[in-house]
Amino acid sequence: MKQKPNLSFWSLWNLSFGFFGVQIAYALQSANISRIFATLGADPHNLSYFWILPPLMGILVQPIVGTLSDRTWTRFGRRIPYLFVGAAVAVLVMCLLPNAGSLGLTISAAMIFGLIALMFLDTSINMAMQPFKMLVGDMVNEEQKAKAYSIQSFLCNAGSVAGYLFPFVFTAIGISNVAPEGVVPDSVIWSFYIGAAILILCVIYTTLKVKEWNPQDYREYNPVSEEKEESANWITLLKNAPSTFWKVGLVQFFCWAAFLYMWNYSTGAIAETVWNTTNPASESFQAAGNWVGILFAVQAVGSVIWAAVLPRFRDTKKAYALSLLLGAIGFAMVPFIHNQYVQFLPFLLIGCAWAAMLAMPFTFVTNALQGYGHMGAYLGLFNGTICIPQIVAALCGGIILSLIGSHQSSMMIVSGVLLVIGACCVGVIKTKKN
Repeated sequence: MKQKPNLSFWSLWNLSFGFFGVQIAYALQSANISRIFATLGADPHNLSYFWILPPLMGILVQPIVGTLSDRTWTRFGRRIPYLFVGAAVAVLVMCLLPNAGSLGLTISAAMIFGLIALMFLDTSINMAMQPFKMLVGDMVNEEQKAKAYSIQSFLCNAGSVAGYLFPFVFTAIGISNVAPEGVVPDSVIWSFYIGAAILILCVIYTTLKVKEWNPQDYREYNPVSEEKEESANWITLLKNAPSTFWKVGLVQFFCWAAFLYMWNYSTGAIAETVWNTTNPASESFQAAGNWVGILFAVQAVGSVIWAAVLPRFRDTKKAYALSLLLGAIGFAMVPFIHNQYVQFLPFLLIGCAWAAMLAMPFTFVTNALQGYGHMGAYLGLFNGTICIPQIVAALCGGIILSLIGSHQSSMMIVSGVLLVIGACCVGVIKTKKN
């Protein structure tokens, strides 16, 4: 077997550049879904149920995309066809979702329309997102893999900053941030339109710049025969998965449950804590929604800064655990800060946890999977460690909110506790390659 060659910085950059556009779409979804459904009339205790669909689609779509792309060989590439189709569908749905309240539908019909659009949006985003991780697994050697995922993390956070800022920026330039009751403001609608345009342009760039290996070259650089690639089913793959796969998955469970509650309840939490309102139809609530985008952008900036610091740690496990603990402190601070600018501090700390969550799990797992084959299928299955905790958290969110007094800001403390548990679980990971 040949050693995979070292790639130039720009080759690594091109492998992941389309992720910038995909992450803009994901950021717009993450920051605005609760705001959109609250504006349409959803009860805060039911908001978490709207968040079941995104991870549910992820757990269904990503293993399928991974498995199918393992067996796909076309003149356009192995992973890229799935990337392009997913992005094209996402663009269409991004133009429909924020208009759910503008079509003259009843409240219930508008919510059903929004749910269906959300289902297709997350399906397509997942379909477009997964191939980027697979491209790194296919084409980057172990020595450069951490660097490749760091570049992907940087582009991910840069896309997030752009997506999070769009509603605030469009409001600042004069696009309306208020609308009739039950209608999503134009600032949000135009954010989705512009995000869709950037997404397709970024994906086109990647498809033009990246040339995947043909089957013969792939076999020369990867130790698994094509026959073996075809043979195993998902149950067999999970039975044979290295222990690192499951141990990192345990940490992932608590981390992604924590961030699900952040995405779900941040708009309500900031509206309560800083703007002293719980009325989605009020101008103050919509202002809080814009400011949550700013705070998420601050989180992304913190993530970029911390991602540059992480490689300096010699012990990756300690760096991982420390990052999660810093995020836990940030979450715990949110309910006690009533100044919108001082809220920057906790979200910078939350960004430290996010940086580690984006880069470290895939570094541990892809290194452990060398020689196992089925890289795409395994990474698709590993996505279950991202999706399942979000589904569980979404199912439990309304119950937990009722138990802690129905204050959405208190859900930030719940997120902090979950990250502390996740940090404690880092100790079970073994960094030695299986």
